[in-house]
Amino acid sequence: MVDSSTKYDAIVLGGGAAGLMCALTAGQRGRRVLLIEHNDAVGKKIRISGGGRCNFTNLHVEPSCFHSQNPRFCYSALAGYSPEDFVAYVESHQIDYHERKHRQLFCLDSAQQIIDALLDDCETAGVEIRVECSVLDVTKPANYTVQTTHGEFQSPTLVVATGGLSIPKLGASDFGYQLAKQFDMPIVPCKPGLVPLTLNDDEQIQLPGASFNARVTTDSITFEENILFTHRGLSGPAILQASSYWEPKTSISIDLFPEDALEEILLQQKLDDPKSQPRAFLKEALTERFAKTLCEINYWNKPFGEMPDKRIREMAAALQHWQLSPTGTEGYGKAEVTCGGVDTRALSPRTMESRNVSGLFFIGEVMDVTGWLGGYNFQWAWASAVAAGRAI
Repeated sequence: MVDSSTKYDAIVLGGGAAGLMCALTAGQRGRRVLLIEHNDAVGKKIRISGGGRCNFTNLHVEPSCFHSQNPRFCYSALAGYSPEDFVAYVESHQIDYHERKHRQLFCLDSAQQIIDALLDDCETAGVEIRVECSVLDVTKPANYTVQTTHGEFQSPTLVVATGGLSIPKLGASDFGYQLAKQFDMPIVPCKPGLVPLTLNDDEQIQLPGASFNARVTTDSITFEENILFTHRGLSGPAILQASSYWEPKTSISIDLFPEDALEEILLQQKLDDPKSQPRAFLKEALTERFAKTLCEINYWNKPFGEMPDKRIREMAAALQHWQLSPTGTEGYGKAEVTCGGVDTRALSPRTMESRNVSGLFFIGEVMDVTGWLGGYNFQWAWASAVAAGRAI
């Protein structure tokens, strides 16, 4: 153990996207900053994101793209640091990037370029970074005193950027929530977000790997994109998006023909080609395997001409309002983010500082702000971090 007792203007706990950005922002303003990371390297979640190319922001960021019990909280920070601001940051480091569908931006080469840029700026700003440094205790007699495996450090400002519970293999833990509770900060119950859903055996369709465009609806929101059948249930972008809003013991509705007036099409099919089979019709849109499965489980085994109109209407309804009741999710191990966290009603939306505990800030995923799939959570990390870094 290193025997040291050092004072800083700010101590940042967590070396992910939010922690690094906050540290360099404060450091660039002349603050003496210590960043503490318990892993052996910073930016581990950045490194694996976007298939190793980091979906670092989205050009269509709006407050409505974030899930929170306090939905207006994110307005100020997002306005104060926009996707265009981070794009300018990326360009200033000569990092090549490209735009994919839904206005998602990715590094053209490697996510490591983002980490390197943040580390270079931290070094230039004089930020001290300690890795493999675990926090043992935090107290606040006057300043914050942080006891670690590297010794004791003090500061009037403590920034909690420890992330959520998702992807525990990267070192995720509930440390940030426990620290919040220590200082009597309210917590919104946590759950896995952007995560595959599981189904019971009765509803499970064994077509692992099959993928289709669909519209997925929960009680509160609708997403249209691909869904993917897995060995245990459903995944794919539309399902991951819906999972952040899905609540246990509620159902989801799936529309396999989101762009079509399917009832009219099927009734016209009966008139135009009464000998045609539902399976032949469905395989054109949904693949032969899926069409076969649907027709078997629904007993759609007669030509359209032999089916009464009522039966055809029921078929259309089943295909466009397929009701499923998930049994749960694949958990934090497969979740991209954590929903819930430190209640933002206890924080300043302009600075991320606690309303009741002076000098205590929370940024990034540890807060009850969860973005959609596609770069939104990184943008929240950058924006909330800059807001805090400017306030320190």
